[in-house]
Amino acid sequence: MTTTHTGQFPAALPSSLTPARLARLAALVAAGARAQRVATTAPYTGVQLADLPVSTPDDVEDAFARARTAQAHWAATPVADRKRIMLRFHDLVLQRQEEALDLMQAESGKTRRDAFLEVSDIAITARYYARSAQRLLSPKRRKGAIPVLTHTTELRHPKGVVTVISPWNYPLSMAAGDALPALMAGNAVVQKPDTQTALTALWALALMREAGLPTDVWQMVVGRGSSIGDALMAGGDYMMFTGSTASGRQIARDAGERLIGASLELGGKNAMVVLADADIEKAAAGAVAACFPSAGQLCVSIERLYVADEIHEAFVTAFVERTRAMHLGAAYDFSVDMGSLTTPSQLETVSSHVDDAVSKGATLLAGGKARPDLGPLFYEPTILADVTPEMTLFDHETFGPVVSIYRHRSVDQAVAMANTTPYGLNASVWGRNGAQAREVAGRLHAGTVNVNEAFAAAWGSIDAPMGGMGDSGLGRRHGAEGLLKYTEAQTVAHQRLQGFAPPRGIGHEQWVRILTRAFRTLRALGVR
Repeated sequence: MTTTHTGQFPAALPSSLTPARLARLAALVAAGARAQRVATTAPYTGVQLADLPVSTPDDVEDAFARARTAQAHWAATPVADRKRIMLRFHDLVLQRQEEALDLMQAESGKTRRDAFLEVSDIAITARYYARSAQRLLSPKRRKGAIPVLTHTTELRHPKGVVTVISPWNYPLSMAAGDALPALMAGNAVVQKPDTQTALTALWALALMREAGLPTDVWQMVVGRGSSIGDALMAGGDYMMFTGSTASGRQIARDAGERLIGASLELGGKNAMVVLADADIEKAAAGAVAACFPSAGQLCVSIERLYVADEIHEAFVTAFVERTRAMHLGAAYDFSVDMGSLTTPSQLETVSSHVDDAVSKGATLLAGGKARPDLGPLFYEPTILADVTPEMTLFDHETFGPVVSIYRHRSVDQAVAMANTTPYGLNASVWGRNGAQAREVAGRLHAGTVNVNEAFAAAWGSIDAPMGGMGDSGLGRRHGAEGLLKYTEAQTVAHQRLQGFAPPRGIGHEQWVRILTRAFRTLRALGVR
């Protein structure tokens, strides 16, 4: 029951990641000249990768001060000029993608194909907001209190300085993807990327500055949340956070205390429902793509599979066969199917969840063990059956290459089982009858649901909102809301000729009768 692999360790680092290049990226961290340093290691091999300066609370405070000064000028920059910078950034990302792919693989241990999804995502995001911002931010005429006499306009102003805290698992998508709409809306950004993958975030920052973004408009700090978290919360006018539900709750409390907005993408225990009429081979291939990208370290990946009783055996056979055939290994090319976990703590979580389940009676269908022969943080793609509520991974997010598979006897049962979770981030439904599959999708408690796809269809539909329900978070990224959440709405209402008080010579009683007749006439005419 072993997964095939490349059979050899890769070179310590790609030749493109020279010490000089890594040092130039590290120098972009907003930190003092005598800052303490922190080292990171490459998950594939455990060799040292980055040597980063550590920001202090004073460094963070200074970054916000410089960002506030820069933001005033940036907000006054015409949207058309911001658009040109964003589109230059789009072009640079595609032109220099090999640098990004090497960095992402070196820092996270993911495969090159998974890294390219991030390049694609950021290109799409940059293009969408560059070309949508003018329409979304332009003044909007709204219906006035009194037709013709009330001229009402909705304006959009930037929040000011946005704090972005981004995770390690998708270091380009999560770092740049949340900063780009904030910048297009006229804000400055002070960002704390996860230290493990800070180089990728800094690479995006360097490209944006090369594209023309003024230096202090987007800044990055590095450090532990316990050290600089309070300064990041105190300095911002809006908080964008991606991470654990526990941390998200604390950030929501702190943001509420300050009366600032927050958008939080948190944990998930995402479900895939395979209906009785599903194409078994396509669904099995889809399950592999749903469960094991970036070694399962993806907020929207699938950890629970509910398969119709009628096709359960055939589906499990096909899914297990495809999973066992995956190429697990480390390579800076497109030759492997799944790479490494990113951190020792994540390997510990995955191992403990699987060991706990097996010790309590779960059946191991594929995988189930670490692979130190490939590198320090590799773990096989794993499928479990007979998982019960007393097992930790039954309802706790594993965030690794592990999926539990269950039977369902009806659509209603499948929906009920899929919805038995406080989370609600992403889900997937598979079936030949598109109308039925979409109907099932609409019944699932999840912010995004994909039909005959894992997560890419909804995530890639950049014009539509993406985010979680329940314990999976607040707010949305993508679409209009992904930009407008970084703005303050202002209503300007100009009352002309006649106001709301009775005209001279008309008493209040008569004025009430006149207004009442006017309201009834407007109702009859269908006026809103």
